[in-house]
Amino acid sequence: MEEFVQTVKDLLETHQWQDLKGLLAPRNPNDLAHIFAEFIPSERAVLFRLLEKQEAVEVFENLPLEEQQELLGSFRQEQLREIVEHMSPDDRAYLLDEVPAKVAKRLLGLLTPEERAATALLLGYGENTAGRIMTPEYIDLKSFVTVGQALEKIRRVGLDKETIYYSYVTDEQRRLIGIVSIRQLVLADPQTQLADIMEQDIIFAHTHDDQEEVAHKMQKYDLLAIPVVDREDRLVGIVTHDDVMDIIQEEVTEDIYRLGAMEVPEQSYFKSKIFTVAGSRLLWVLPMIIIENFNGYIINQKTEILKVLVSLAAFVPLITSTGGNMGSQTSTVFVRGLALKEVSARNALSLLIREVGIGLLMGLLLAVFATGMVQWIAGNTWVTLIVGLSLILNATLTTLLGASLPLVFDRLGFDPAIASGPLISTMIDVLGIVIYFQLAGLVLTWTLAIPS
Repeated sequence: MEEFVQTVKDLLETHQWQDLKGLLAPRNPNDLAHIFAEFIPSERAVLFRLLEKQEAVEVFENLPLEEQQELLGSFRQEQLREIVEHMSPDDRAYLLDEVPAKVAKRLLGLLTPEERAATALLLGYGENTAGRIMTPEYIDLKSFVTVGQALEKIRRVGLDKETIYYSYVTDEQRRLIGIVSIRQLVLADPQTQLADIMEQDIIFAHTHDDQEEVAHKMQKYDLLAIPVVDREDRLVGIVTHDDVMDIIQEEVTEDIYRLGAMEVPEQSYFKSKIFTVAGSRLLWVLPMIIIENFNGYIINQKTEILKVLVSLAAFVPLITSTGGNMGSQTSTVFVRGLALKEVSARNALSLLIREVGIGLLMGLLLAVFATGMVQWIAGNTWVTLIVGLSLILNATLTTLLGASLPLVFDRLGFDPAIASGPLISTMIDVLGIVIYFQLAGLVLTWTLAIPS
C-alpha cells in the first residue's frame, strides 16, 4: 500500500495524468477511499477527477463525511450533479443530513424529481431509525407471476437495485406477503407461480425501529438484507448488510468513547479542534474530581485512626485499585451483555445475584492471598484483619455496584456504557475508602478504645 501511495504521489508531482488514470482504474473503490486519506484536499480533488463516473461515485460513498464535504466544494456543477444523483439513496440522505442547510438545498435542487422524492422519503424518518438508513432500491414482485416472468424483470431492472439476492412479494396494497431468493428462482420451474415457492415466515423491520435493533436482527437471522415496512405493513425499503456494518462500527465506536467517559465527537476525534476535544473531556473529568475529593474528606475525618495505626495508610491503594478493577470488569461484561441482548429484564436479577456471588468468592480468595503479605509488611495483626475484611466486603459490594449501574442506566433509557470506565472506577474508589476506614474504626473501637 505504501509503495502504491508513493507511486501516485510521484505521478502527481510530474503531472503524468494518463499514467495516473491507468494506475487508479483497476483499484477497488473501497481501497481508493482509504488511500485518499494519505493526500491533501487539493490532491484528492485531482485524483477524483481522474476516476470514471461509476468508480467516482463508489469512492465518494466510501469516504469519511469530512472528506466528502471537502470534495463537494471542488466539484463543477455538472460533476456535482452526477455524483450526488448516482449515490445510493441512503448514503445520499446521510450526506444531506450532515451538510449545512444551504448546501443540502443546493444538492437537492440538482436531483431528478424521482431521486429527490426518494431522498425526501428517507429524510422524513427519525434519525438512527430503519427508515433513515433503508434504501428504496429493491425488487418487488406479485405472487401471481411465474418464476420465468420474475427472472425477466430482475434482468431488466436489477442493475439499478441495491441487491437482487432477495425479491419481495407484495399484494395490490404493497403489503409484504413473501420473500423469494435468487437461488429459489434459478432452481424452480419457470412456469411455477411465486405464491408456491415464496417464504411467508418473514423477518422484517418497521421504519421507526432503532437502527441498532435492526442490525441485531439481521445478525441473529444471518440476513443479507431485511425488508422495512411502514405502520400499515407496506413495503417501503430494505436495509442491506453494508449498512449494518456501518451501524455496528458506529455503535461500537460510541460505546468505546463512553466506556472512556468521553463525549462522542461529531466528527473524527483526531480531526477535531484541540479546544473542542479538551472541553468535551473536561465535562466528564471534572465531576470525577469532585467525587474523588470525598476520599480526601473521609481520610481527613479519620486522622485519629491513622495516628494509632499509621500503616493503614499504606494499604489504601490496595483497597481502591482492587475494588476499581473488579467493578470495571463487572460493569464491562454487563454493558456488553446488554448490547448483545444476553442480559435482559427477564434474567437480570439472577445474573446480578450470580455476579455478587463471584465477587464474594474473589474477595475471599484475594483476602487469603493478600493477608500474608500485609502481615509481613505491617507486622500488625489488626491491620491484617482490617485489610482482609475490607477486601472481602469491597469485592462483594463493588461487584454489586458494577453490575447494577449498567442495568439502572439501561432502565432509565441512557446508554449503559456511561456506567463503565472512569465513572464506575471513581465511585468504587470512594466506596472502598468508606468501607476500609469504617471497618478500621469499628475494629479499633472494639479493641483499643479509639473514637470512631
